[in-house]
Amino acid sequence: MSYFNNENSNNNTPYDPYIPQSENIFSDDHELNVEGESKQPSKAQALKSEIDDTVGIMRDNINKVAERGERLTSIEDKADNLAMSAQGFKRGANRVRKQMWLKDLKMKACLVLGIIVLLVVVIVPIVIHFSK
Repeated sequence: MSYFNNENSNNNTPYDPYIPQSENIFSDDHELNVEGESKQPSKAQALKSEIDDTVGIMRDNINKVAERGERLTSIEDKADNLAMSAQGFKRGANRVRKQMWLKDLKMKACLVLGIIVLLVVVIVPIVIHFSK
């Protein structure tokens, strides 16, 4: 007995896995409803509901991934804005640093000049007084 033989070995049609092989489609697993259509068996219903649940979960996951992409884009835009603000702050800080350095240099120059003037005022009269 071969595993590839189908149940209907007297049938000359080739095997197709998508076509049901049983001749009696209204077996114990199937029931007829009022209109004469067959109801799905409980296993098929359970499988279909499981597939529907999985499809729902996958749709939710796809929506979450799309929302994540939007949030990442928003975060990327904010990071770019922050980087530009940081560059502006750095330029401003360098400008202020140079201004303060120049102000400090002027203050030191004024202090040195003041000390020199004070020494000249004190030393020159003393030297003139003793040189007479």
